Order: sequence, then structure tokens, then C-alpha cells
Amino acid sequence: MRIEVLGCSGGIGDGRHTTSFLIDEDILLDAGSGVSRLSRAALTRIDHVFITHSHLDHILSLPLLLDSVAGEREGPVVVHAIPEVLEILTDHLFNWRIWPDFSRIPTPEEPFMRYAPIALGQAVYLPDAAGAQREITAIPAHHVVPATGFHLRGPLGSLLFSGDTNSHPALWALAELSPDLLHLVVECSFGNDQSEVANASRHYHTAELAADLAGLRAGPKVWISHLKPGAEAGIMAELRSETTHAVEALAEGQILIV
Repeated sequence: MRIEVLGCSGGIGDGRHTTSFLIDEDILLDAGSGVSRLSRAALTRIDHVFITHSHLDHILSLPLLLDSVAGEREGPVVVHAIPEVLEILTDHLFNWRIWPDFSRIPTPEEPFMRYAPIALGQAVYLPDAAGAQREITAIPAHHVVPATGFHLRGPLGSLLFSGDTNSHPALWALAELSPDLLHLVVECSFGNDQSEVANASRHYHTAELAADLAGLRAGPKVWISHLKPGAEAGIMAELRSETTHAVEALAEGQILIV
């Protein structure tokens, strides 16, 4: 399974793009502004979109993706998320006031977009172009709106993506219970000087993440995402000073393989 980082920043500006990952050629994990880096030909190949939560930096490209290429596709784009997230998309985005309801056009029977509710812990299995099975499972997250992370498993191993979250035990228990874990992608939005903001918005800050990393076994590579623009270097320096784990900032264009 090839995972390309289209966007992993906590904001925009100076080449930064918000969260989105391209899995092989046909799956998006979140649909932030990073999707805008894809060509129109690449956009037409997207068959599935997995959404962690409804905040704008994770969904803003989804309406434009559908509007740009839906008429050139043979079938609907399938949007996978927990029911609470799909309800927010239905009520507040694809509602004709913000954007057309692509789950009902051109007809409800043959729409451009189809919702696929998933439950926490439910694995979705999607074969790749060669027939190899890809496994994508929603995992808990702790955020200010209903949210998940995702556990991706390919033929070589697995990757945990925290989504937007602050500390909660389920993420780390799953990391401990996944002997094939190759990559942990975890957010850290703020430095310790912004801990009150981090706590209020339920994002990790450096001391909180360092405390959780202390219990992580050696083995998986740890990648840090969702760093706030302009504060990236300071957050990473602070985090490295507080943990013994080797941590690296995730980068646009980076390829992870599982």
C-alpha cells in the first residue's frame, strides 16, 4: 500500500496544505487542501474517500473534487466515515445552501456520491489494482467534534493515523497491540506555550504527546503532522527535547509504504 502525503499542515500559506493522503491511486484519507495538488486525471481515479471528521481543513476539497470530475466517472465516489460525521456533511455541507447534495444528483438512484457509514473498529477491505487486499479501520480519537483516526494495513505492515486528537488511551493501546506497525502518524499542533489552546481545542501539545510517547515500544517510525504554520521548527525542537523517541515532521510529497 503506497501512501502519499498530499497535505499534513495545520494551516496554509507558503506551500503548506492541509490534511490529505493519497492511498495508491484510488483512495483519499481526508480531503483537505492537499487534494488540490492532484491533476484532474488523478482526481477522476479517486473512488473512495475516508473522512476523520468534519472540520474544514479535512473536508474542504471534497465538494470541489466531486464538482470537478463526477460527470466523467462511471460510478459514485464513496465517502466512508462514522455516522456522526456523515450527518454533519449532510446537514451542513451537501445541503444545497453551501453545496449541492451530490448524494442525490443527477438522481438519487445513481448519484455522484454515496455515503458508506462505518463503525469504530470496523475494517473496510478494498482490493488494489493487483488484487491485494487493503484494510482500513476507523479507530477512536478525542476531539471537539465526532472524530476518528484510521489504521491502515497493507501486505508489508500497518500504519496508524491519529487524526485530530489529544491524549486518549485507545490510540496507544492499539499501537501496542499491532506487532506489524511500521509507521505512527500523530498530530502535535501546539507547543507548550499554547497548552491552554491545545486543551480547549483537543489537540496535542508537546508535553502531552511526549508523555504518551514514553509508553510506545521501539520499532515504528513516528511522524508528526498538523503542526501550526510558522511554529513547526519550535514544536519539533521542543518535542525532541522531551522524548527519547526519534520523531520526524511529516512532509508533503513524502511516500510511506505498508
